[in-house]
Amino acid sequence: MSEKRRKRHSPEQIVRKLRDADTMLSAGKDMAAVLQALEVSESTLDRWRKQYGGMKSEEAVRLKKLEDENRRLKQLVAELSLDNQALKIVAEGNF
Repeated sequence: MSEKRRKRHSPEQIVRKLRDADTMLSAGKDMAAVLQALEVSESTLDRWRKQYGGMKSEEAVRLKKLEDENRRLKQLVAELSLDNQALKIVAEGNF
């Protein structure tokens, strides 16, 4: 049994696949056929619907950029907090 390499989808691709899934389901295809055509699992499709449901592709791209910026800013705050703590220890002379 060969393992399939995990594929990352861009927000635009996710929104497009969600639209395609809704179109196929409304056309009368069963869920198994839709999942096979989109090459995703049911849990992945459900997760995408929770996160990107009802969004346009531009909104999904903006959300992804904001999440990336938030992650970067949190990392900067953590690094600065460590630096601040180290400077306080050095200033007290308890090293």
